[in-house]
Amino acid sequence: MSVMKGIMTLPFPFESVDVGCEDFGSFSPVNTAKRQTVDLSSEEAVVYSEARPRYPSEWFSMLAALTPQHSVAWDVGTGNGQAAISVAEVYEKVIATDISDEQLKQAIPHPQVQYVHTPLEMSDDELVSLIGGENSVDLITAATAVQWFDLDRFYPIVKRVLRKPGGIIASQSFKIASQCYKTLPFPFESVGVGCEGKPLELDMHKVMSFQGLLKFLSSLPVVHIAKEQGVDLLPEELLKDFERAWGEPESVRTATYKTYMLAGKVKL
Repeated sequence: MSVMKGIMTLPFPFESVDVGCEDFGSFSPVNTAKRQTVDLSSEEAVVYSEARPRYPSEWFSMLAALTPQHSVAWDVGTGNGQAAISVAEVYEKVIATDISDEQLKQAIPHPQVQYVHTPLEMSDDELVSLIGGENSVDLITAATAVQWFDLDRFYPIVKRVLRKPGGIIASQSFKIASQCYKTLPFPFESVGVGCEGKPLELDMHKVMSFQGLLKFLSSLPVVHIAKEQGVDLLPEELLKDFERAWGEPESVRTATYKTYMLAGKVKL
């Protein structure tokens, strides 16, 4: 079953307030105050940790095969570290950053992962220094995160810290941001794993109960942002529709997340 089909077609008859629209458009911030950020409460961060699917480790092994060195990786917008711990299986050190301190408190411990809170006030130079300096990073990953970034600020930082030659940036997200990924500016040279305008399409699976589905839906950042704007994206009527479509509430099903990936290296 595709858990995203219902929410992607959810009617949303309201004027956009710069936090998405009826087709969920594109979003912007991380490490910038340019637009509204998503900084979850401790309770919301726990739900996020429990509900989100985990990216398969073999995806990061595929990326590791594309970088000649495996010393340092940077997982941007790490959340609770679900991608970072998989990256750590193929890189010696992972610096995992997020603007949400509550998310980082729920982070999955790993001896090779260093979790760092990067508040909005941190300057570009401070961030570059924190990551390890210019020309120091072998892999940059952004798992279901780059659609929130201020790309005008993020991409220059990427170009500063990526090792040249050899370093790559990879961004992946499941279907909620599919349209964003198909139109996402990605000014990097292709390494054979998607390219600007043509992301690589992959499937990601998660076994879940109906309650797990509800937790996943409630963990979506757009739901939290809309709630702050006084809009409920998960009204009771919609949840009942999901329940009827699910069948027996105690049934366990395998959800398939259509996922998109872009990867590239700095053009020299």
